[in-house]
This record gives sequence, structure tokens and C-alpha cells, in this order.
Amino acid sequence: MELRSVEELMDLLYACRGTGVAPDRDRPPVDLHDHALRTAALLRRGRPADKELQVAGLVQPVGGLLWPGDPAGRADHAADAVRALLGERVSHLVRRCPCPDAPADDDLLALRQATEEGRTAGFDAGVLEDWRTVLELLAARNSRHLGAVD
Repeated sequence: MELRSVEELMDLLYACRGTGVAPDRDRPPVDLHDHALRTAALLRRGRPADKELQVAGLVQPVGGLLWPGDPAGRADHAADAVRALLGERVSHLVRRCPCPDAPADDDLLALRQATEEGRTAGFDAGVLEDWRTVLELLAARNSRHLGAVD
């Protein structure tokens, strides 16, 4: 599935509320909605100018909602779903984040670190609506890069 609007993406991210996933047996389940907000907030603090990196942290859980029966393919599904809307870089970061064996640049390392820290960080990361404008700006910029009419 390819997301075609920020509204569709926001609906999916809201649907993550109350959805938990346990990354492994040694850790408790993580609420996907809260984890996404914390991950994006941590990236905003560390890399305030890099909106694509922040959004990559925010949108990671959509693959699990769109294809719940394929845990191994969640990152690929999420990356495919957001590529047309948010661009190649966001898609690339989302796809490569859970692959610890893949070579990592500074951006991917920052995303992985924020993803891990977001599992346990206990701070108020705001609300999803805080991210709507950033998502809309990235979507608009990406549509111009694709040659779409505004």
C-alpha cells in the first residue's frame, strides 16, 4: 500500500495508539504511538534542522499496522508505504534502521540510537498533531521533486 496523503499517514499513526510490540523477550512491550513520538522528539532535539530524519523516526511503525502478519518485513513495508509521500531519503532510513548488519552513516546511527532510547525514555514527547505541519512540508517538497502540480 502506498500512502497518498498526510491525512492517511496521520490516521495510521493515530491507529498505533495502544498497539504494543515486544522487540524481544528481555524487554517489555512498547506502545508504538508513544515510541514513534519519543523517537521523533529525540531526533528533533539532536538534529533540529533534519526534518526528514525526524519524520523517519516518526513513521517507522506504519509497516506493522499495514502488514501485521509479517514482522520481518515491517521496515520494508513502511518504507514502501511512505516513499511516494515523503521521499526517497525517509524511505531509505526507515528501511535500513532495523538492519544492524547494514553499513550505517551518521544519519542511520542517529535514527537507531533514538529508536532504542525512545523505548525507555520517560518524557512527554508531545502529540501527533504537532508533526502535521512537518509532514505536510515534506510531502509538498517531495511532490515538487516528482514534478507534481501544487
